[in-house]
This record gives sequence, structure tokens and C-alpha cells, in this order.
Amino acid sequence: MHVDGPRRGQAAARVAFWLLLAAVAVLSISPARYLPPQAFSLWDKAQHALAFLGLGLLGLLAYPGRLLRLGLGLLAFGGAIELVQAATGWRQGDWADWLADAVGLGAGLALGLLSRRCAARSRAGRTAP
Repeated sequence: MHVDGPRRGQAAARVAFWLLLAAVAVLSISPARYLPPQAFSLWDKAQHALAFLGLGLLGLLAYPGRLLRLGLGLLAFGGAIELVQAATGWRQGDWADWLADAVGLGAGLALGLLSRRCAARSRAGRTAP
């Protein structure tokens, strides 16, 4: 069975998305002693933003027609991580972390939409007479 390029790319994006989602979940609930030390608290927020930027961007590549569902689902995922961290006893839930998740997610979705628009313009330019 032959899978064309765009479908293969979307399948690869789905695998990458779910692997990143699992990695974020595991790293988020692991005891802090197993994680690298934080140099300063701003880096912690940057890590949250970068993780959710990646999730938003990969999510749009993997599920291009599901922007609203993806965005709301990842916001809920970020909030759930903070609630689970608060319940563990070895991590702290922090709503500022959730805000960093939301900022990163917004940036990732915006980049994904921008890249989609640029690709559409590029395709339109190639097919114009």
C-alpha cells in the first residue's frame, strides 16, 4: 500500500505529537530530584512555553482541521498537569506555569497557522498561469 507524501507527513506528525505529549506528561509529574536543576525560575516558565509551543505546532500539523479542539484540549492538559502536580506531594502545581503553557500554545498555534497560510500562498503561486 502506497501512502502519499502529505498523508505520510501527517502520520509522522501524529506520532511526534503523541510522543511529545507523553514526554511532557512524564516529565511534569516526575519527582523533581530526577530532573535537571533549574538555573532560575524564568527558565522554568520558558520550558513550559516551549513544550506547549511544540505541542501546538505539531498538533496542527497532525490534526489540521481541529484547531479549536486541539487548543482547548491542550489548555485542559496543561491545567490537569498542574492539578496532578499539586496532588503528588513531591511537585507543586503553579498557575503561572499554566499561563506559560497557554502563551506557548498560542505561539505554536499562531506559527502553525502562519506556516499553513504561507504554504498555501506558495502552492497558489506555483499553479498560477
